[in-house]
Formats: sequence, C-alpha cells, structure tokens
Amino acid sequence: MRRTLTRAREDLSMIVERDPSIHTRAQALLHPALPALWAHRAAHLLHTRGRRRLARTIAYVARAATGGVEIHPGARLGRRVFIDHGAAVVIGETAEIGDDVTIFHQVTLGAVGWWRDGRRAPGARRHPVVGDRVVLGTNAIVLGPVTVGDDALIGAGALVLGDVPPRARVAAPVAAVTVPLSPAERAESEQLLRTLATTGCW
Repeated sequence: MRRTLTRAREDLSMIVERDPSIHTRAQALLHPALPALWAHRAAHLLHTRGRRRLARTIAYVARAATGGVEIHPGARLGRRVFIDHGAAVVIGETAEIGDDVTIFHQVTLGAVGWWRDGRRAPGARRHPVVGDRVVLGTNAIVLGPVTVGDDALIGAGALVLGDVPPRARVAAPVAAVTVPLSPAERAESEQLLRTLATTGCW
C-alpha cells in the first residue's frame, strides 16, 4: 500500500513538472496521463497473476476514458512515465519502458506484424524496449524487438525499425518549404482550378 501511494505521489509531481499548463497536483488529477498510468498498473498486476480477462477489461475501459491511450496489460512501464496529451498512444504487450520517459501523442511502440511475429519462438519479445529518460516525439513509430538506449530522443514523425544507441537523436525528414508561385504560375493554377470546377471533376 505504501509503495502504491508513493508511486501515485510521484505521478502527480511528474505531471506538474513536465506539463507547463498544470500548476498544482489538484490540476494534475485531471490530466489524461493519470488514469492511463493508474489503470495500467492495476491491469498489469492482474495480468501477471493470470487474471488476463479482467486485465484486458480494465485496459479497454482506460482506453475509452483517456481518449485512446492503449497500453496492453502485459507491457512493463517504469516510474514517472509521462504521456503528454495521450491521444492515440499504443504500447504493445511485450514493450518495456524505463523510468522518466516522455511519450507524446500518437506514439506507437508496436510489433512489425503477425506475418513475422508468427515465426518467432513462443514467448519471444515482439515490441521495443525503451531506456530511461527517453523522449518519444509526436507520431514517432518504433516497431519490433528493438532497443532504444537511455537518454535517446526520437523526433516527431520518425519511423524506427532498428536499435538506437544511448543519447542518440533520430529525426524524420523535415518538410520542404517551396517558394511562392510566380504571377504566371499562379495564373496557370487558377485557370486549371476554373477548368476543373466547370467540368464537374470535383
């Protein structure tokens, strides 16, 4: 019981520290990360004790209550894991996440697919291991039994299919900025749009 209360206090303090829009522990109680973490702890405990149907039920209810934070009860989460915003976060069954990890919205820690996982040995890991103090940016996708080392940063939109060493930075390509259209190009574009509109191509 004491350990559970200690972890709960840590979670509240962690949310206040990492979310600039949260100023008190009372406000932190309404953060979407909190029900996701607390529900997962309960579900994981049940999962490890063989109560898998009840564990999945808790995970399912938590996903509905948190706007789509989907954490499989088998996943192992460390202390002070911060899930910012929460929407569309997916963490697979054999994933392991270290302490003080920050996860932004739309992050996937998944497997590569049943067509490959079906050929793995029974009980083999299918999902990533994420080290301590890692930051996973918005829409980062990490697939397969890869390892992300301590203090690594996976940038927004990055696709990771291999191991990432400690303190590494992984960045997705940055969108190219195109120059404004010239007057002639703009006129040609507008003429094309008028033609499409009058021929019913919309």
